[in-house]
Amino acid sequence: MKVVASWSGGKDSCYAYFLAKEQGHQVLSLFTMMMNEDKSNFHMIPTQVIDAQAEAVGMPIIKKATSMSNYEQNFKALLTEFKKQGAEGLVTGDIREVAGHEEGWLNRICAEIGLVPVKPLWMRDTKQIYLDYLKTGLKATVVRTNRELSVDWLGRVLDQKFYDDILALSGVDPCGEGGEYHTLITDGPSFTQKIVIEASEKKRLQSGFGYLEIKKYKIIKK
Repeated sequence: MKVVASWSGGKDSCYAYFLAKEQGHQVLSLFTMMMNEDKSNFHMIPTQVIDAQAEAVGMPIIKKATSMSNYEQNFKALLTEFKKQGAEGLVTGDIREVAGHEEGWLNRICAEIGLVPVKPLWMRDTKQIYLDYLKTGLKATVVRTNRELSVDWLGRVLDQKFYDDILALSGVDPCGEGGEYHTLITDGPSFTQKIVIEASEKKRLQSGFGYLEIKKYKIIKK
């Protein structure tokens, strides 16, 4: 099936993209919803880094800036354009219902546009998802944390030690399904280049959420 893939720049969307390709889907394009021209929604990844990720996996990417008040309108408009271009399905890294939306939101959107939702991670055990993710060779760094996690978690790489430490915390999901953390994918087995963070600053935003501001990075061809 011809599909487009939602790309947050984090581990779940990237892992879902790779699983969709393994399942035989033809990915036409990636797309990212942006909070503004400079940073992506939620993960707040710099636009140039999003571009570098897409180049690394050899896919075109469409970025659309939106506010939360008109998010659904812009999301549907973008999917409608993909539908006109031949897309039949939408790949997402959703594991549970989309935070901030009503139950079944994504399925409703897909039905209205005429796309088939493709959710390779849907309702799977998050401990197993994390362990399976590690086996792929994908590399991710924590770039956002919620109010409950200290900023010390920012900049950490997802590995076995991270898994053990996150499980030691009470009420924290290993994949961050409660919004505990968000990540930035920096490398993977089929990446033609990797992203190396050379300088960053850990910040606590006014909202209380932690944010890793990437001040300097480089792209290394593999």
